[in-house]
Amino acid sequence: MTIHRSLAHVCALCAIAVLPACAQDLNTLVQKESPSLVVTYKDLHTHPELSHHEERTSAILAQALREAGYTVTDHVGIYPDGSHAFGVVGILKNGPGPTLLIRGDMDALPIVEETGLPYASHVMTKAASGQETGVMHACGHDVHVTVLIGTARAMAATKSHWHGTLMLIGQPSEETIDGAKAMLADHLYARFGTPDKIIGLHDTNQLPAGKIGYVFGPTLASSTSIDVLIHGIGGHGSAPQLGRDPITLAALYITQIQTIVSREEDPEEPTVVTVGDIHGGTRRNIIPDQVKLELTVRTFSDKSRQTVIDGLTQMAAGITTSAGLPPDKAATVTVLDEYAPLEYNDPALCARIHPVLVKTLGAANVIDGERVMPSEDVGYFGLEGRKIPVAYMRLGAMDPTLFAAAHAAGKELPGPHTSKFQPDPEPTISTGVRTITAVALSLLQ
Repeated sequence: MTIHRSLAHVCALCAIAVLPACAQDLNTLVQKESPSLVVTYKDLHTHPELSHHEERTSAILAQALREAGYTVTDHVGIYPDGSHAFGVVGILKNGPGPTLLIRGDMDALPIVEETGLPYASHVMTKAASGQETGVMHACGHDVHVTVLIGTARAMAATKSHWHGTLMLIGQPSEETIDGAKAMLADHLYARFGTPDKIIGLHDTNQLPAGKIGYVFGPTLASSTSIDVLIHGIGGHGSAPQLGRDPITLAALYITQIQTIVSREEDPEEPTVVTVGDIHGGTRRNIIPDQVKLELTVRTFSDKSRQTVIDGLTQMAAGITTSAGLPPDKAATVTVLDEYAPLEYNDPALCARIHPVLVKTLGAANVIDGERVMPSEDVGYFGLEGRKIPVAYMRLGAMDPTLFAAAHAAGKELPGPHTSKFQPDPEPTISTGVRTITAVALSLLQ
């Protein structure tokens, strides 16, 4: 971290010098917009939409950008099956200069909300599997959309303080890790221009509202989705000796694969292998023919990722052999295209924005973070080889009083992907808008 602080110190004077002298104007703008933004946030929270289905959310964002003076294109994105996504692109040109992309994601999760909030979601729908599920903004993408709207208004109102092109992206389907790819597949940069830099943020329960965290270099792990199909020989539950029980084999496999992390990986390389979904059987007295496991693998290096894939494949072969199954009953390991790359924060870009964050929020509210295992697909916008610098920040979202009490008790408030995740709307959104707008103003010079 010493090197990172040195970089920030070297760039501090130049970054502050280009920061427009409109901090008071920005604070006034955010205060003025805050009530309407909170109303928008609560509306989005009450009406969440799953990945691939963000029709209402994208329409609200598109309309807000149009009203702020942006040239807006919606339904940007093409999925592999040929269907169009609900991506939104808002462009505001303000003379010659750099192009900055600001990205916010829009989709919700298949979770029944249990916050008890007056604006809680009661939406129920059927998932792709056909199972009925609740829908909830349990990852704070409603915060992200609202911050994007607030930033759009603030940037339009301060055009005299910056020049260049602002590209605002409302991205669909982050949770299924195919929204960014869908937008790029729809010739995003060929149609709207290639940005020089990319910024964005994600809310977190690890910080109270009012604070921002960020990491130099690797910040979020890559994520790989893998399906494992374990075959058996079905039969009656009363006569297991006449078949081969794939549920028992699956249980053995699940316990064995954890040794890939503990015994095959370098202990200094963080790796997580999670079996998040199991499908097998139809009735309690029937031994099924197969069991399907759905896994995610999270790593910070290609080497670690391949170690896990090789281990899963070798252990699947071992399960097949130990059960005495014929070749046509061999367990299979399929690596899916559902992949999120390592999220890498460009050190030079982070060093440039560090003094801007300090000037905007105060040094006590700018937190040095650590790399963590969750994944994001925002890195796709940076293109392969990290051609476009990305800086992705963490937005504190918890009520400061509740956060302090939980911290004092050695506990943690409910976080993303849980049914009780509850951001504190006004200070979270206001801080997000101030942060992203101030950084954007400093970069568009």
